[in-house]
Amino acid sequence: MDVSPVSSPVSLLPLDLLRGELRARGLDGFVVPRADEHQGEYVPAAAKRLAWLTGFTGSAGTAVVLPDCAAVFSDGRYTLQMRDEVDTARFETRHITDDPPAAWLRARAKPGQRIGYDPWLHVPEDVKRLDEAARAAGAMLVACENNPLDAAWRDRPPPPGAPAEVYPVEFSGRVSLDKRREVAASLERDGADAAVLTLPDSIAWLLNIRGRDLPATPVVLSFAVVHRDARVEWFVDAAKVDGAVRAHLGDGVTVRPRDEFRIALCALAAVKAAVRVDGASIPAAVVDLLKTAGARIVPAPDPCLLPKACKNAVELDGFRRAHRRDAAAMARFLAWYDAHAEGMNEKQVANALLDFRKEQDLFVCPSFPTIAGAGPNGAVVHYHVRAATARTLEAGQLFLLDSGAHYRDGTTDITRTLPVGEVAEPLRHHFTRVLQGHIDLACAVFPAGTTGTQLDSLARRPLWAEGLDYDHGTGHGVGAFLSVHEGPQRISKLPNAVALKPGMVLSNEPGYYKAGAYGIRIENLLAVRAEEGGERPMLGFEILTLVPIDRRLIVTELLTLEQREWIDAYHARVAEVISPLLDAETAIWLAAAAAPL
Repeated sequence: MDVSPVSSPVSLLPLDLLRGELRARGLDGFVVPRADEHQGEYVPAAAKRLAWLTGFTGSAGTAVVLPDCAAVFSDGRYTLQMRDEVDTARFETRHITDDPPAAWLRARAKPGQRIGYDPWLHVPEDVKRLDEAARAAGAMLVACENNPLDAAWRDRPPPPGAPAEVYPVEFSGRVSLDKRREVAASLERDGADAAVLTLPDSIAWLLNIRGRDLPATPVVLSFAVVHRDARVEWFVDAAKVDGAVRAHLGDGVTVRPRDEFRIALCALAAVKAAVRVDGASIPAAVVDLLKTAGARIVPAPDPCLLPKACKNAVELDGFRRAHRRDAAAMARFLAWYDAHAEGMNEKQVANALLDFRKEQDLFVCPSFPTIAGAGPNGAVVHYHVRAATARTLEAGQLFLLDSGAHYRDGTTDITRTLPVGEVAEPLRHHFTRVLQGHIDLACAVFPAGTTGTQLDSLARRPLWAEGLDYDHGTGHGVGAFLSVHEGPQRISKLPNAVALKPGMVLSNEPGYYKAGAYGIRIENLLAVRAEEGGERPMLGFEILTLVPIDRRLIVTELLTLEQREWIDAYHARVAEVISPLLDAETAIWLAAAAAPL
C-alpha cells in the first residue's frame, strides 16, 4: 500500500499558492506591485506581498504572474539584488525601464486571459498602462475587490497597531491649524472643495503627529480629507489615537474609523464636490470611486508636499542640532572602525554604529535599513546586510556604509566609503572622481527657479569625462523627522519640474559601482539657502553633515585648487564644531582625520 504523505498546500511555494487562488477566482494572471495603499517607499510586514511571492526585498518593483510564466521588475539600483534573491528558474528578472511590466504583459498575455490587479495598490497611470497592454494582447485587466494574494498568503502578518504621538511645536515650528489654513487656501485657489491625502507623511506633517507603524519612517498609516474651510477628517484605527492626541488635534479634526474612508469619499461625490487628488500617489480605487459616484476630479499635487519640503527656521535648527549629535556618534564610530573593523563582518560593523547612535540625545531609530557593503557587496547599490550575505572586511577592500538616524528634532542620512587597510590606486582614483562631483554640486550657486534636474550633471561631470556613470539619482529630499526620502524635490537625470527653494533639504550622493568588485558613494545632506550679491535672486547650499571624508582615499593631484580648498575648509569646520562634543581620544582621532590635505 502506498503510504507516502499527501502533499499539503502549506508546502507549496508562494507562486503555486497564488496561481491556485487565481484559478479559483477565474483569473489567469495577477500584477503584484511593491506597494501598499499609501504608495510609500517602506511598507509594513502585512504589505510585503512582492517579497512573499518572489523573495525580492528591494524598495521598488513589480511582479507579473501568468499561468506559464512570471517576471520581476525593478530599476538599476537592484539589478544585482534581484539576481541574488529571486529564483530565476521561476521568475524572469527585468529592468523596469528597459522592459517595463506593461510591455512584458503585452508580449506574453494570450487572447481571452483575465489579468487581475488590486486597485488600492496602483496609481491610475499604472492601471492605464497595464490596461492598454492587456487590450493589445487581446486580454482583459480586471480590478479585484479582494486581493487574491492576501488569500493565498496563509501566515500573513497583522497590520501595525502602534499608537500615534503628538509632535510638539518646539520641533515642528508651526501649529497644525496654521498648516491646515495654508492647505485650505491652496484649495480655494484651485477651486477645489476638498483634497484627499493618502501619503502618511503628509498627514503627519499636517496634523503634527508621528507614529511607529513603519520601522524606519515615524508615521501613522491612515487617510485624510482636508476641506476648504480647513477642517480635516482623519481616517485611522481609533485604538491608535489616545486622549492626548485627540486634545492636541482640537475641534477642527474629526477622527473617524479607517474603514469609513470609502463612505466619506461617496459623501463628497454625493454633493458633486470638486476633489483635489494627486495622480502620482493616489490609489486608483479612490479615483474610480469618486468618478463613479459623480465627484469632479481636480488633478494637482498633494497640497502638503511643497510646504512640508520647505523647512521653517525651527525645523532647520533641529536639523543642525541633530546633525551635530549624529556627527559626534559617527566620529566615535569611525575612530572605533580604524582600530577594530578589519576581520569583522558587515553586520557587526553596522551594529556597532547603531550602538554609538543610540547613546545620543533624542535618538529614536534608524532612518532606513543600513547599507553596509564590503568589497563586491558595496556594488549592490541598495544592499541590505543579512546574516546569510554578510562578508568579512578584508584588507585591500572598500567598505561602503550608508546609514542615518531619526532624532526627535531632525533626520540624518550619510554615506562614507572607507578603506580596509591599504587600497589600490584604481579604487582611489574612482573615489576621487566621485568626490570631485560631490564637491562641485555642493559649491553650486544657481538662480531661483533652477531644478535639481538642471544641477544633476555637476555631480556626474568628472565621471562622465572618463566614460563612467551611476544608475541612481544624485539627491533626494529629506523630511523633518519624517520620510528620509521625501519629494517633490530631487536631483536626478529624470525630469523634475519642481524648482529648488530655500529650506529644502536634499542629499548629495554621487557614486561609482564596479559589479563584483566594489562600490563608492559619498553623501552629505544639504539645505537650500538664499545667496547674496547677485543681480537676480540666487540660491546655494548649506552643508548639514559634519563628518570627515576619508583622506586616505583621495588622490590629491586629481583635485583642482578650488576642490582642495573646499575639502580643507570642510574638514576645518568639522573639527571646529564636533571636537567639543567628543572624548579626548576621539578628538585626537578627529584632528588627524580632518587635517589639511
